[in-house]
Amino acid sequence: MPTIPEYHDLTPDALDALERAVRERRRVALRRRGTEYVVVAMRLETGQRAELLEGKLPMTGEILAFPLRDLETFAVLP
Repeated sequence: MPTIPEYHDLTPDALDALERAVRERRRVALRRRGTEYVVVAMRLETGQRAELLEGKLPMTGEILAFPLRDLETFAVLP
């Protein structure tokens, strides 16, 4: 079974993986400030001020916004 790639930097491959996760509504495991979240990717916003990933918590349906610069690591789950 292949391993799930974990991204530590915002490389072109990492951004492609996030864009694909949003299109396919895939789960993303991410770590921010030492806390791990698993969210369903809903939207990727790339503006002039900041790049954000919006994800929905599966258990509550709450939408959280994660600035990409704050992410320590993330992985798109199968």
